Amino acid sequence: QVQLVESGGGLVQPGGSLRLSCVASGVTSDDHAIAWFRQAPGKEREGVSCMGSFDGRTYSADSAKGRFVISRDNAKNTVYLEMNNVQQEDTAVYYCAADTKAGACYSDWFRVGGYDYWGQGTQVTVSS
Repeated sequence: QVQLVESGGGLVQPGGSLRLSCVASGVTSDDHAIAWFRQAPGKEREGVSCMGSFDGRTYSADSAKGRFVISRDNAKNTVYLEMNNVQQEDTAVYYCAADTKAGACYSDWFRVGGYDYWGQGTQVTVSS
């Protein structure tokens, strides 16, 4: 059974930084892709970034490029999302999701339906 547990959310001031973690259990080191999604109140869940375990290829939403960095430590089965220069519009619940059908992310990585397992989410609030 695959389980994903996010942590690292909290309150951060505009312009600040935060690092989210997603620990995956029940997966092997090279057989899955992990993506970060977020959902703000009243909005649809949207993809933030994705990273494959097999090839390390990453994809990011335009809103994340230049500010957020996804990385992973396969030995710890952990994927990180380093969030820099956060803005109020980054306020959302952040979820990690696993696609266990492939070890890489593809051009449709942002589709919510492409993932088998989801974490419970961690709240990120950007406010002064």
